[in-house]
Amino acid sequence: MDVAIISDSHVPSREPAIPDWALDRIRAADHVIHAGDFDASAALADVRGAASRLTAVAGNMDPRALGLPEIERVTLGGVEFVVTHGTGSRHDYEQRVASIVAEEGSEGPTVGVAGHTHECLDTTVDGVRLLNPGSVTGASPASEATMLTATVNDGDLSVTVHRESEV
Repeated sequence: MDVAIISDSHVPSREPAIPDWALDRIRAADHVIHAGDFDASAALADVRGAASRLTAVAGNMDPRALGLPEIERVTLGGVEFVVTHGTGSRHDYEQRVASIVAEEGSEGPTVGVAGHTHECLDTTVDGVRLLNPGSVTGASPASEATMLTATVNDGDLSVTVHRESEV
């Protein structure tokens, strides 16, 4: 199963739209995970329209009217993903997100997906793998537009970083 992992669109407050190269990957994926900060209902609608299936959470810049949860869980290809935005200080970000994932996840392979920092990340904290796709639009303070794709199969997870500069 192919999964597109994105976050921090910030459309239209910081960027006009999600770039075409990212939308192409979103359309090609079997499932899309968005870790918050769409910014507006139109941005959420654009991602929903491009995604065959979508798991999304609210970010600190999302209007409550979007009706997105703060934490969502989805199991894909035998891997459970716990998705949250990661709102809060950059200082304790990784530990904070790892704690949320450990608390919210079930037994078995569990991966945390969060955004907020606009910095791409693939690391392990206290035995919890954390993924942050950065900002799909390159919204400030990001230095470039990034996203992740993952292949999940029978509990195995392989992750690839994609950058706008590759296009």
